[in-house]
Order: sequence, then structure tokens, then C-alpha cells
Amino acid sequence: MKKAILTAKGLCKSFAQGGGQVHVLSQVDITLYEGDLTVIMGASGSGKSTLLYALSGMDRATAGEVIYNGGDIVKMSEKKLAELRHTDFGFIFQQMHLVSNLTLFENVAVPGYLNKSRPAAEVRAKADQLLEKMNIADVKTHLPSQVSGGEQQRCAIARAVINDPKLLFADEPTGALNRRNSTEVLDLMTELNREGQSILMVTHDMRAALRASRILYLEDGNIIGELTLPPYDPAEEKSRDAQVSAWLNSMHW
Repeated sequence: MKKAILTAKGLCKSFAQGGGQVHVLSQVDITLYEGDLTVIMGASGSGKSTLLYALSGMDRATAGEVIYNGGDIVKMSEKKLAELRHTDFGFIFQQMHLVSNLTLFENVAVPGYLNKSRPAAEVRAKADQLLEKMNIADVKTHLPSQVSGGEQQRCAIARAVINDPKLLFADEPTGALNRRNSTEVLDLMTELNREGQSILMVTHDMRAALRASRILYLEDGNIIGELTLPPYDPAEEKSRDAQVSAWLNSMHW
């Protein structure tokens, strides 16, 4: 039986707009499990990114609870949330948000230095190991502006996992990339997942969805469907594509 890593119950998120309230999430219940690559899909405006931000503590839910490691993220102080995001959670976004005046190596290593859980020499070694794994060791002394979008995103992935997060949150990680770079990023995320990294990914990208062990479909702030899949095997991608496409069609995607 899979072990739950994070559980949300009755999660709601509303925004004030035009003198009224816009309800983006409505009584969402969700459990994330260790070792899963969970993908959230849905039409634009369905609340996918809002759900990811609420689950990760990037944004505070209006109501409900998000239980992680015995604590409720919704009720945590800003200081505790910042600590949690720094030590236990990793983040990858559509826009890479790399620090423009730091090299790729420095962008990866700095979060490790700030964590202070390992000696600086060990952080440097881990950063080099990750840059090698992401196939960007040869440009590690370059600034972000000097490398391609795909190389920037691979750097962002390395930065996200430098502190060995328990859970990796990815919001449209292939959204700004061309097909070749998207495939490289997805291959790396699939490899991380096979090595045991738990991942929650929001995406519109069908190719990204095929990498999932579990897909949740969100509509009008509610989870209305779930599809469980075996581990990704590129040799079976055609049949997997047909299965996922048929399921998404049944969700009116």
C-alpha cells in the first residue's frame, strides 16, 4: 500500500472581485502518495495552478486543511511555510526564474548553501552531480542569458532538487519549451520519479500527461475524474496515448 505524503480535505479558495467572490477551488479532497508522479489536468481557468499553490503553501487556502508531516499547511506561519518550502518542497515553473547575474552552477548551489544542512563542499559536489545529470555541466559557468530555454529549465530542475525535497511541485514545466527541449525535460523528470522522487505536475501538455502514474482532472474547482497508469514505458507510448486520450475525451477536455 502506498504511503500518503500530503492530504488535503475540503480545500477552498476564493478571491474578491467586483464586489463579490470568485470561487476557484470548491471542497477539494486530494491525497498525494510517495513515489507517484501525479498530474493535474483541466481546461484553462479550472483552478489547476491555484490548487498546486494551495497544496504547496505558495498561496493560502480560504478554507479546508492541507496535512503534511502532521501539520496543517493552511494554519502555518509565514516563517514556517518559508522553511517548509526551502527544505521539504521543490518548485519548477513555466518561467524558470533563474537569478540572471548568477551562473548556472551558482543558481543550483545557492539554495543548498542557504539550507545549511550539509557542508559547503558537499553542496558544491551535489550541484556538480546534478548539473552532470541534467546534461548541462559543460555550461555551468554560463549565465542564464547565455544558454537555451531547455538548458535553463534543466538548471531549474537541478535547483529544485538540490535539497532532496520530499515533494516536487511543477507548474507547466514544458509550457515555454519547444518539442525537443520538452522531451528532454520530461525524460529527466521521469528519471527522477523512477528514482523515488514524488512529483505533482500541472500541465496542458499531453506528452507530459503520458509520464504520469496518476492523472486527476479538475473542472470548475472540483476533481471530477482520476486515471491510474502503470509506470511509463516509451515502447508502449502509442497505446498509452490512446488510453489517456480516450479518458480525457470522456472528461470533455
